[in-house]
Amino acid sequence: MPRIPIVMPQLGESIAEATIIAFNFQAGEEVAVDQDILEVETQKATMGVTSPCSGRVVEWSAQLQESYAVGDTLGYVECSEEEAHRLGLDVPATPEVEHRESLPHGYSPADEATSFVRGLTGNQSSGVAPTLRGLPVPAHASGMSFLSPRLKARMAELGLHAADLAGIAGSGAAGRLTIEDFEKFLSQLDQQKLSQASSMRVAVADAMRRSWTRPLATVGMPVGIDSMLSHRKTCDPKPGPALYALRALALALGENSALAGRLIGDKIVHPRSIDVGFAVEAEDGVLVPVLRNADRTPLSELLVRYNDLVDLARRRRLPPDATGGSIATVTNFGTFGLEWATPIPLPEQTLVLGMGAGRVVPRWHAESSTFQPATEAQFTLSFDHRVLDGGGAGRLVSRIAELLNSPDIL
Repeated sequence: MPRIPIVMPQLGESIAEATIIAFNFQAGEEVAVDQDILEVETQKATMGVTSPCSGRVVEWSAQLQESYAVGDTLGYVECSEEEAHRLGLDVPATPEVEHRESLPHGYSPADEATSFVRGLTGNQSSGVAPTLRGLPVPAHASGMSFLSPRLKARMAELGLHAADLAGIAGSGAAGRLTIEDFEKFLSQLDQQKLSQASSMRVAVADAMRRSWTRPLATVGMPVGIDSMLSHRKTCDPKPGPALYALRALALALGENSALAGRLIGDKIVHPRSIDVGFAVEAEDGVLVPVLRNADRTPLSELLVRYNDLVDLARRRRLPPDATGGSIATVTNFGTFGLEWATPIPLPEQTLVLGMGAGRVVPRWHAESSTFQPATEAQFTLSFDHRVLDGGGAGRLVSRIAELLNSPDIL
């Protein structure tokens, strides 16, 4: 009697594999065509897999709580000659499939299912054309977009995240990562040099991982800083460029606090006060001290507190009232000679303003019809795109540029 394979179907456009969570029938039990014969779980839902024909379940080759790719053979149903004829499978029964070890190199479960169905149809025009041709999985459905329950449990046991496995090449359907790939990766780690990450590095990694769950975007523009540099020469002590940028950002946000609001559900939560942080490089990481009410405090008054917090941050001695609760951050990546960067805002923030290294460039002066040297720095604004669009971000950077070119009001 014909043995019809029970094949993992394509359960959705972006589904490449699913996990067996229940067998509704055991070997030897009778099933009807299109009856839910087992249940599977994907990253989106739990659903049933139907029987390909009426008959008797011969065997299950799949295991509970294991993940199988689209096209994998999960078991077999034995049907009558009449049922096979009704389905277009009207040729003599095909011998049992040989063990996988005897198959040609590169032969996949999908090939097995396809060959089996083609053998039953005899490639005759009156038969039913096979529905499996390789693995019908969209090319974009690959990588870490799917994690089976078993793999998730193993990762939770080891305290790992999906981002930790981004560099592993998967051998599953459409490049999916299998539990076997994961265990092989772990065994290979023991053969490499390992060092313990510092608590700060782990904390930064966790913050950036949470930040990246949002749609982030970055805009940038060159900003003339000659006026700021001239103003700085008249000050004693001299404020740093990052403090000028922080004060300009604070004033701009004080004019429209919604730009730094957070989207919670369908509401924009406006900040209670304009508390702005600034990035300070510390040993093996970055700390972000916070200046409170920066829009209401003049630059000259912010300077002492700013310098104190820089020193405390480098010694990792920040007081509790100078950490957390900020609505935006300013980072001066120009101190490393960088002209452009795309910094990432902290998870509780919507904005991060970046300042690049100053460069002397030729600028056209219409009055004299000549090019004259001018000092410019690239300013970037990275933001949560759910809250702010490119136009709003561009206007905010332009306003910051206006304020920096009028440093006396800072």
